[in-house]
Amino acid sequence: MAEFTMELNDEQKEVRDWIHGFAADVMRPAAAEWDEREETPWPVIQEAAKIGLYSLDFYAQQFFDPTGLGIPMTMEELFWGDAGIGLSIVGTGLAAVGVLANGTEEQIGTWVPQMYGDVNDVKVAAFCSSEPDAGSDVAAMRTRAVYDEAKDEWVLNGTKTWATNGGIANIHVVVAVVDPELGSKGHASFLVPPNTPGLSQGQKFKKHGIRASHTAEVVLEDVRVPGHCLLGGKEKLDERLARARERAKSDGERVKNAAMATFEASRPAVGAMAVGTARAAYEEALTYATTRSQFGRPIIDNQGVAFQLADMRTQIDAARLLVWRASWMAVTGKPFTSAEGSMSKLFASEVAKKVTAQAVQILGGNGFTREYPVERMHRDAAIYTIFEGTSEIQRLVIARTLSGMPIR
Repeated sequence: MAEFTMELNDEQKEVRDWIHGFAADVMRPAAAEWDEREETPWPVIQEAAKIGLYSLDFYAQQFFDPTGLGIPMTMEELFWGDAGIGLSIVGTGLAAVGVLANGTEEQIGTWVPQMYGDVNDVKVAAFCSSEPDAGSDVAAMRTRAVYDEAKDEWVLNGTKTWATNGGIANIHVVVAVVDPELGSKGHASFLVPPNTPGLSQGQKFKKHGIRASHTAEVVLEDVRVPGHCLLGGKEKLDERLARARERAKSDGERVKNAAMATFEASRPAVGAMAVGTARAAYEEALTYATTRSQFGRPIIDNQGVAFQLADMRTQIDAARLLVWRASWMAVTGKPFTSAEGSMSKLFASEVAKKVTAQAVQILGGNGFTREYPVERMHRDAAIYTIFEGTSEIQRLVIARTLSGMPIR
């Protein structure tokens, strides 16, 4: 078991510096353009693929880093570069985590490589869970999956929303209801192969931030997928549903559904994204404060500015430590007895919103224009308190874990 450490080893430092170089040299120069275009930055993703940064092998290496710091380190550096482009590069990972968390070894080996494609033909994948009436309330999910035993096929019908890469993905991972009477315990995840009839893109959202990342509805109309596309297999599903039915009347029974298993594994990573954006805004504000003069001296000479920067840096470092702790606990198998994963995502996301707002304030009128990147960073940071569990949901998870009570 790896000991907890706050010091990256030489190999990790080398990887961090390599990612930082890509973020500085490739992502940042392209950030404003793709934010304005509100399109997937395929050329940047391809550049990442060429150097091995967008690949299954790279993310597998970071995922299995025994210290747990590989993924948060990667996320922080990419999102320091740009949140929208960063999400376009790592968005496939959420679908991949869904397969890794719930799939068989054969499914992992067959489908995850197809999510990334290759250097000459890059692909992306989408994880589809949220619905128009089922975001935080996963029990309200309506997308149905019905088993056609005669053909050994599952038939999917419904509409998903807020899907990163939805409709443009090579592989879609779709969470659907297989037993409505069991609520969230009656869900399962399905792989939808490329060019499957019945799957189409609905509305593409025009967003406040992370605009270089494609977000859209995914419409499923009599989508038929082979039986082997049920993550984990039917035998495992039948056993899980049988146990859930037996326990349906037992108060307080905790049974993770497919969507929640994916989100739980990814929350510290989202916290790391928020840390990266916050750090980028802080650095811009620090540079501006030391070079911008008013009344004959740099504005950082004023306590009102200097103290803000001191608080910003303190909060960023505290957020990073919470993320690193949760990531280390996850990889070493330590239970989140105090909802440490949700703590890391909650605190880091709130810090990102606050720090980017302070950066805009420090830059004054310049911070309110698109001539300076803090305006974009502030818009981007808003998403961290919303996606993969709002701050309110994180607080609910933490409060329930601490108290053992069904707080509503």
